[in-house]
Amino acid sequence: MIEMRLAEIAAVTGGRLHRASGDERVTAVEFDSRAVGAGGLFLALPGERADGHDFAAAAVAAGATGVLAAREVDAPAVIVPPTEQAAGTYLAEFDPTGAGAAVLAALGRLARHVVDTLGDLTVVGVTGSSGKTSTKDLLAAVLGPLGPTVAPPGSFNNELGHPWTALRADAATRHLVLELSARGAGHVAALCAIAPPRIGVVLNVGRAHLGEFGSAEAIARAKGELVEALPAAAQGGVAVLNADDPAVAAMAGRTTARVVTVGRAPGATVRAEDVTLDAGRPRFRLVTPAGDATVALQLVGVHHVGNALAAAAVGLELGGTPAGVAAALSASRPVSRWRMELTERRDGVTVVNDAYNANPESMRAALQALVAIGAAGPPGGGGRRTWAVLGRMAELGEQTAAAHAEIAAAATELGVDRLVAVDHGEYGPSAEHVGDVGAAVELLRAELRPGDVVLVKASRAVGLDRVAADLLASPDDSSTELVSR
Repeated sequence: MIEMRLAEIAAVTGGRLHRASGDERVTAVEFDSRAVGAGGLFLALPGERADGHDFAAAAVAAGATGVLAAREVDAPAVIVPPTEQAAGTYLAEFDPTGAGAAVLAALGRLARHVVDTLGDLTVVGVTGSSGKTSTKDLLAAVLGPLGPTVAPPGSFNNELGHPWTALRADAATRHLVLELSARGAGHVAALCAIAPPRIGVVLNVGRAHLGEFGSAEAIARAKGELVEALPAAAQGGVAVLNADDPAVAAMAGRTTARVVTVGRAPGATVRAEDVTLDAGRPRFRLVTPAGDATVALQLVGVHHVGNALAAAAVGLELGGTPAGVAAALSASRPVSRWRMELTERRDGVTVVNDAYNANPESMRAALQALVAIGAAGPPGGGGRRTWAVLGRMAELGEQTAAAHAEIAAAATELGVDRLVAVDHGEYGPSAEHVGDVGAAVELLRAELRPGDVVLVKASRAVGLDRVAADLLASPDDSSTELVSR
């Protein structure tokens, strides 16, 4: 973050100084009082279990310069005015007074000020129903060699994580990579207003959050808000669109930016040819207007080809060469947790932890990757037995039952050997049903054989990451991490 005085922050956010001279210097923002340090501005946000306003004094005692708050606190602060609680915000359920909404709105204004101040900064926005975090990590790997790059850790893609990430940029930063999530109409547009992107990437339109949006068409409209926010082609705007997804390809008509298409379609501007899998890891020939190069990804799953192509297209737009981009993609290691995170136990059992989130499209992609890993077999030949330990896919609305039945059928079609459904009956009779995480672990410990491959996947709220953790915490198993995400 660029250094700012507390008085400047008050002016930018529309707040007032409280117990402060205004000359105090701020060099970072932080929403966790345990992480705040010298020069930090602590964000007093309400949470599910506690209100950040109650930790204001502790944050300053730990070194924070001051607090961004919605009511007076026992610490130097900028107090921001009330604002209307936006529908669908992630903290609405435990923010009855709107204090959190006020702090988030002020944080957005502060982030916009900083982004506007950094004239040499290129903002790259990524959205889609799935794959945003993987693509964000690949973008960081591709753009890093081309100049100082800031990208969010994990999935910091909402009203808090988005401006928080933007505020990590400083005068040296050349590329700011941002994820943009949506739970309803207008959410992507609102994030674009905080940090206006010059390059926008739309990966896909799937069924994630279908229950909240109501239809696939509504999801497409929401994701397309990104390309609508881009500057015109004459001002450098670039929309990177997935040519293999008709709903995304159609967004070309919603933007005045220059369109670059990516995919396996023959007419894509940046495309993949000769795609093969090596133990589930894709290899392909990157074909671009500037030349070809070979990519060998370290990530598991053929779905990562599209993510890599999107990152490649952005890298080429920002000065990369096909060879340089391919090298960066091939060297990129998994970064974010619980996304196709592979760990092999001493007995040869491979645990694939993809428990961060789930929707029908990402679930099918994970099953395909599981089968590919199993088919590769151990050294010496022969396939490996595959297990899919699945939980509920949330926010699918009226399609919940049909979507789970669809995934159960896909597991059978793909040849998954054992399908275990944890506390969710809608996977149907083809699954072995267990009541909770403990029962799933008990079943696996009793029946896993050396060389088996276990996929663990569900929506984040289900907590199936605990299955993977328990399998890897066995006291008589020394585990060696192979690949994450």
